[in-house]
Amino acid sequence: MMKENFKNLKDIKSVEVVINRHLYLICAFVTVVVMSLTVIEFFSRGRFPSLKMNLFYMGVLGIYSFHKELIRWLGQRRVERQGEYFVYAWILLTTFLYVINFFSKDYFAYSAQGYPLPVLREASLITLEVLGIFVFTRILKILKNILIK
Repeated sequence: MMKENFKNLKDIKSVEVVINRHLYLICAFVTVVVMSLTVIEFFSRGRFPSLKMNLFYMGVLGIYSFHKELIRWLGQRRVERQGEYFVYAWILLTTFLYVINFFSKDYFAYSAQGYPLPVLREASLITLEVLGIFVFTRILKILKNILIK
């Protein structure tokens, strides 16, 4: 009975690792789309509507991140740390957009008609949300290591 349970857990882990790879690819694709549209929105200065994909993107990223932590809690020793790239990419992109806007003397913060654009604020919010998910999953990893030695 114990060997059968161990085999089932091993099977579950191997299936979940494959699912997590697929979730990573989906999340990477959505990240590239959101980042690309953010850059287009920034440089177009209001010619396109505001992106409004934050909730969807955070959902996809959250599902991927928490699924990865589930695999860790199931006892998978080596869980790839690819999700960190999302954090670094958003920090770099948002910083880059702020620097461009600074040196252009707020040129990209306002539309051609002169009204303020939300793209920098939205990019900042996404970056902080991504960082928040990252920190939360790091806390879960630490907690797992403390509780399950």
